[in-house]
Amino acid sequence: MSDQAELAIAGMTCASCVARVERAVRKVPGVTEAGVNLATERATVTFDPQVVDVAAIQAAIGAAGYDAKPFEPAKAAVDPNDSEAQHGLQRDMWLAVAFALPLVVISMGPMVVPALKGLKHGLMAESGWGWVEWALASVVLFGAGRRFFRLSWAEVSHLSPGMNTLVTLGASAAYLFSLLVVVAPALFPAGTAHLYFEAAAVIVTLILLGRFLEARAKGETSSAIRKLMNLQAKTARVLRDGEIVEVPAERVVVGDTVQVRPGERIPVDGSVLEGTSYVDESMITGEPIPAKRGPDDPVVGGTVNTTGGLLVAATRVGADTVLAQIIRMVEQAQSSKPKIQQVADRIAAIFVPIVIALAALTFGVWLLWGPDPTLSYAFVAAVSVLVIACPCAMGLATPTAIMVATGRAAELGLLVRQGTALEALASVDRIVLDKTGTLTRGRPELTDVHIVAGEEADVLALVAAAEEASEHPIARAIVAGAKARGLQWQRAEAFRAEPGFGLEATVDGKLVQVGADRYMSRLGIPIDAVQSLVEAYGDDAKSPMFAAIDGELAAVLAVADPLKEGSVEALRALTGLGLEVAMLTGDNERTANAIARQAGISQVLAEVLPSDKADEIKRLQAAGGRVAFVGDGINDAPALAQADVGIAIGTGTDIAIEAGDLILMSGDLRGIVQAVTLSRRTLQTIRGNFFWAYAYNVALIPVAAGVLYPVFHVLLNPMLAAGAMSVSSLFVVANSLRLRRV
Repeated sequence: MSDQAELAIAGMTCASCVARVERAVRKVPGVTEAGVNLATERATVTFDPQVVDVAAIQAAIGAAGYDAKPFEPAKAAVDPNDSEAQHGLQRDMWLAVAFALPLVVISMGPMVVPALKGLKHGLMAESGWGWVEWALASVVLFGAGRRFFRLSWAEVSHLSPGMNTLVTLGASAAYLFSLLVVVAPALFPAGTAHLYFEAAAVIVTLILLGRFLEARAKGETSSAIRKLMNLQAKTARVLRDGEIVEVPAERVVVGDTVQVRPGERIPVDGSVLEGTSYVDESMITGEPIPAKRGPDDPVVGGTVNTTGGLLVAATRVGADTVLAQIIRMVEQAQSSKPKIQQVADRIAAIFVPIVIALAALTFGVWLLWGPDPTLSYAFVAAVSVLVIACPCAMGLATPTAIMVATGRAAELGLLVRQGTALEALASVDRIVLDKTGTLTRGRPELTDVHIVAGEEADVLALVAAAEEASEHPIARAIVAGAKARGLQWQRAEAFRAEPGFGLEATVDGKLVQVGADRYMSRLGIPIDAVQSLVEAYGDDAKSPMFAAIDGELAAVLAVADPLKEGSVEALRALTGLGLEVAMLTGDNERTANAIARQAGISQVLAEVLPSDKADEIKRLQAAGGRVAFVGDGINDAPALAQADVGIAIGTGTDIAIEAGDLILMSGDLRGIVQAVTLSRRTLQTIRGNFFWAYAYNVALIPVAAGVLYPVFHVLLNPMLAAGAMSVSSLFVVANSLRLRRV
């Protein structure tokens, strides 16, 4: 028996932090699995509650140098830009700017404006200005930048150096070198006693600025969760003791009668008791047109009642509502870790020690073979290597893209249960679709009425009157078709059904008999005259029904399960994306081929029992390629589980939460096209992020080390290195945010 806990982690800054927290948690006895997400700043831990508790896991994270608290979903609705941590970061950033700016003017101003040099010397001796620079730099490093020292100490004490260690080493080296120059300048060879206080201060300032901008950008990536949570109604008008009273939404219980006025959000999932209205369900289904809802129709909490008043019986409340389930799924998807990120984490775990070794090597090479003053050159190059190599961008490359993509998917009515599904869907080769309820509407409809004798309205009204007493799906389809044509009829009498054949009843003094061809044969009513029509109906996957009035054939009716609106368009688009499309069904081959022709599908797997669908998916996988299966999420659960990606069809009110990796809320197959497009763009974005993160380090570490100096006399300043490092992280986040426009 295992439990799962979600913890909010404070203090993580890079991919190395992620690796460190995961290692610390996995070492705790009783922990079986741990995943940490830098973008969401959360850890998901699976553990044995008989061996360890959440407090012990929090303590292990704390010992690693990070603060851990149980994740509270309600806080996700709060804009992270308004958080206490964000305000603290902003305060430190402005403090650093306030003291770093005059420091830069004092130290570098005379190089830009020569007149300042004379002004400085007129006010104070050069040695005095050194102490001024020291004071300003001290405030920046040990006031605004104290977080770097605290976190780097935790990293080093656990023998797991990370970004904070690199920043602290770089800034401290510049600070201590300069302090030694001020205190004992005679210790240095001629021409090497330079001050680098401004480099130390500007490194800290730029990285704080980068962190602040990065945090604000990351806040945008989590906007989908906040939007979903803000859809939840805060109060509800409930019928209690014969009166309508307003109560907090969380106090509504199953069975309560809730009044919903025009323009209000529906506070709970329920069923309409009274009233008729149009409900905006776009937040659930992605469909922009409000849906008509009346007595016995289901409604979903969080949707907006637009026109009429409704009385709703609460059927699901609180954490059981569809909206709450959607929020949980989006959170889980955003916290999951695709395979591509797992590789990045392994690289990051060894990256920082390699960088420290490279910085030491750089210092040694410049000290031995560099030009005069060798100590200054060696120092500048080593500090630049330390600062520019921070692996922040690597840690953000995947989670920010997954967060934005899953949020965008939710807005489109696509629920991603695992972020890994997006990665897998991007590489599928074949889409296999179930027929009934997936390609088709899943319920029979009256499609054709061919009159042999009499007027269509009269004949169809008599047939509908007879069928109204039957509960058979085909009977209901005929009655619904007659009602859609505005027909009315008298009540049938002497109703009698013969299972497998048909039924008969007396309507307005006439004997009405409706059934299959074998029923007409039993009654001795010839149907030869309409045989060609019957065959044509069969070729179009329509089921023919025969109607006789007073012993004479009066009409042939066709009932079929038609294709969903947009199915043909969706399949054409999927083919255009380079995917093979196949249909899997238990129907006979003739019906299956007829539906496939209408849909434009060339590959048909017919007469497959539900229990054998998973085997068919396995066979396709064995033939090569990755397979996505699209089904109703309940009957097709084994096939959904077997496929590389399972896509379940939902209705927005009865979602098979556990069935698929991805759920189409509206059931519109065009959503699959959106899902494939989004998944491919997401994978492209992740790869682009990684390219930028790694290319940046691979290209600029040598530049920082000074490989360009022998030819171009270019040596990267540590301040520029700090700025470039921050820009790389911002680029990754900004690149991920582009997915919001897919």
